[in-house]
Amino acid sequence: MTSAGGPGDAPVRRSAGFLQTLKAVGWSFLGVRRRSGLEDDFQKVNPLHVMAVAVVAVLVFIVALALFVNWVVARPTG
Repeated sequence: MTSAGGPGDAPVRRSAGFLQTLKAVGWSFLGVRRRSGLEDDFQKVNPLHVMAVAVVAVLVFIVALALFVNWVVARPTG
């Protein structure tokens, strides 16, 4: 039986940049991702960065959707 996080284990090094984190969040919004890409993201991206980017992306999506709806409703019919 092995235990994770033992004294001999090396710390996980997360080396993903902002663009890779943004890309991972974008793919998760679409729901399309290869298994290899998912595993790569899991090892490289920082979970706190993913949560921060996801919250900002959700807010941007909601604002964009609200602006689009207002634009469509305000258009004159003719």
